[in-house]
Amino acid sequence: MTAKFNKKILAVLMEWDYCDPARGPSMDKEYFYKTLSKLAANVEPFWYDAYINDIPRLQQLLLEKAEACQPDLVFFVPYLDQFLPETLDRLKERWPTFAWFGDDTWRFELYAKKMAPHFSHVGTTDLFSVPKYRKLGIKPIVTQWAAQLDDALPGPVPPGSYDHDVSFVGGYNRFRAWYIEQLAKAGIAVQCFGAGWPAGKVSFEEMHRIFYKTRINLNLSNSVSQDIRFIFSSLRSVSNYLRSPKRAEQIKARNFEIPLAGGFQLTNYVAGLEHYLKIGEEVAVFSSPEECAQQIRYYLDNEPERLAVLLAGKGRAEKEHTYEARLREILACIFGEK
Repeated sequence: MTAKFNKKILAVLMEWDYCDPARGPSMDKEYFYKTLSKLAANVEPFWYDAYINDIPRLQQLLLEKAEACQPDLVFFVPYLDQFLPETLDRLKERWPTFAWFGDDTWRFELYAKKMAPHFSHVGTTDLFSVPKYRKLGIKPIVTQWAAQLDDALPGPVPPGSYDHDVSFVGGYNRFRAWYIEQLAKAGIAVQCFGAGWPAGKVSFEEMHRIFYKTRINLNLSNSVSQDIRFIFSSLRSVSNYLRSPKRAEQIKARNFEIPLAGGFQLTNYVAGLEHYLKIGEEVAVFSSPEECAQQIRYYLDNEPERLAVLLAGKGRAEKEHTYEARLREILACIFGEK
């Protein structure tokens, strides 16, 4: 059994996806809360969903909860501006606090820069934001998104037992739909799952099974496309390109969820990905619809190479890229046990 930190953690999280029970459990609950509960002797959740539209009441309840809990650490996964700086400062005066900033590639100036000084410790998933934090007098803990499975899936799928040749799991947006259309024009059909697609959203368990039972799992960007063909495909696309703050690609949990589930991953390239997965050996990458189609055809026709990449990626993810590994590292830094 994994040795635990003999500490009490107050985990300030959303219980439901985007605070909406109809969308099912949040990643905060499924990954952060469950993993922290494995790592610390006592973890008390503070689910803030019900009070997301009553900011004054939310501040009061959080302070009361911390007073009653007397934690060794207050752990936040920030969402919006629901916690006021003065509330965070009051907590910081009494107890160590930590915030996981997972969108610094596009939200540092808009969000993290303003909020980070109000926490005792912060973590960033964006290596390129570290110098920005240092200019604020903050030494961030460099971390990354990760993956977690409740039960390990078996080894490679036997030939002929796959459900899909090519699939994508993720919410619908216009750029992703355009990419899928480009692949269709190249003769490649992609089965899509997630909010906004005809097949609809799937549970975490169903998502893992799709990764496992698909020959090639696509990971498509959620940032603003730099492909001029898409940008000028409509006035809306031009407007979105000019207005959206999402200018940089971002490593996301999906980059680790696919290999951990035992799936082969074909992803758009993100700067820094090579620090976590060896390109060509543990993951395959593309930078255009044409390259994506080329890679799909190649790996569908070269099963031994596809399996070699799959197994290498799975082994790396199991060893290094679980939430347990990430959060253990963070807690060790904070509690001075590293």
